[in-house]
Amino acid sequence: MLRKLLIGFGCFEIVRPEPVMDMCERIGLENPDEAELRPRALWGARLEGLLFVWLLVRGREGTTAVSALLGLAGAVLVLLPQPIIELSQRVVYENADDLELKPWIEPAARALGALYLLVVVLSMRGEEATESDEVLPEVEPKSTA
Repeated sequence: MLRKLLIGFGCFEIVRPEPVMDMCERIGLENPDEAELRPRALWGARLEGLLFVWLLVRGREGTTAVSALLGLAGAVLVLLPQPIIELSQRVVYENADDLELKPWIEPAARALGALYLLVVVLSMRGEEATESDEVLPEVEPKSTA
């Protein structure tokens, strides 16, 4: 179920990245109305959605390099969010110096990193593992011999 939800989110982010970016701005910025996205910022959001879908659909057959990169990004966000927050502000916004971050931006960045790690773990488990988790195992009858 979680896999399907994340695949749906990834598909939505590929097709309509603007609402996702708007939501992230409202979560992380005191002044989201002043944010000036760089022209290619929406393509970065689409790429994130594509990575989610690619890994979750392909499962163990997905590219190991993609899993490693998303896992590394997730681990860095969980452990050291501040440098990544600063870098992403510079990459995504034309006016990064004018934007005021909300106090909970670091926990939000750590949560995003945890989401990346969750996608990697789910992709490594494969579809068959998640299906077997939802179905109770069959019990063989004991023989009386």
